[in-house]
Amino acid sequence: MPKNSVAILNHMSALAEPTRTRVLLILERNELTVSELCTVLQLPQSTTSRHLRALSDSGWITARAEGTSNWYSMLRNGLDTVAEQLWRLVREQVSVSSTAVQDYHRLEGVLTERRTTSQEFFSSSAGQWDRLRDELFGESFHFLALPGLVNDEWTVGDLGCGTGQVATSIAPFVKRVIAIDSSMAMLRAAKKRVGRTKNIELRRGELESLPLDNTTLDAATVMLVLHHVSEPERVFSEIARVLRPGGRLLIADMLPHDREHYRHQMGHVWLGFSDTQIERYLEQSGFERIRVTALPTDARVKGPALFTATAHKASTVGTIN
Repeated sequence: MPKNSVAILNHMSALAEPTRTRVLLILERNELTVSELCTVLQLPQSTTSRHLRALSDSGWITARAEGTSNWYSMLRNGLDTVAEQLWRLVREQVSVSSTAVQDYHRLEGVLTERRTTSQEFFSSSAGQWDRLRDELFGESFHFLALPGLVNDEWTVGDLGCGTGQVATSIAPFVKRVIAIDSSMAMLRAAKKRVGRTKNIELRRGELESLPLDNTTLDAATVMLVLHHVSEPERVFSEIARVLRPGGRLLIADMLPHDREHYRHQMGHVWLGFSDTQIERYLEQSGFERIRVTALPTDARVKGPALFTATAHKASTVGTIN
């Protein structure tokens, strides 16, 4: 007997039981647990499990474990051509039956119950959600995820990289990170943090004379560095040189403050920057679409308030998406 004939007979055997087609109609739409399927099909767990086992053995469904539950779904991309053709034919005939329609209604009930359970949790936990979320996932998980919004083809410069914290946060989401610092001690610490991350390159250099060719970078970050440089104007001119037309710049630094002892204790040259100072530096260096935003203060920290500034290098040939 031809191989295709054997295959279609095997598939037909698996679908010969009407309950199995009901299971597939439901699992094609949503991933469900056994107990949820029992509710939809109005069948005992032993019967439902038997049909699931038969469909799994014949390659129609897949399962994954999550905690103490198994979640089942119809195999969407792994069916052979014969099975796909047979299923299209069967689905066309059975999906409009009164039994299938009732199953769909009960499925909506199961999904509504899921949403209700989630809503009840948030209704009862809203007042303590921040604390609970922080206990479960830490205070900065969302900040670690935000770089996923950037273009994955970018080359990003972490200018004044220090120990490499920003570089390692960005690296999973972009093509390449070039991390630059003038301190060998900082670069050694960054090397340890970077470890075997392949798309981070560490370079020694001054921000006033970056070891980069013209238009190398798609984006650059300057995080809590600017207050250490003696000539901010030169730094911004250098950043403009190494950014491509339309390239983006992100700065984070301190707002003006009066903590004079920072000069002696930590080598600060500048006691913060006002928004007008930053805007002037950027405009003079050929940046546009400038935005300076004061960051919310955290009562638990001891340092001065911070700001972020974003800008685009002026472009006459289009912008980077």
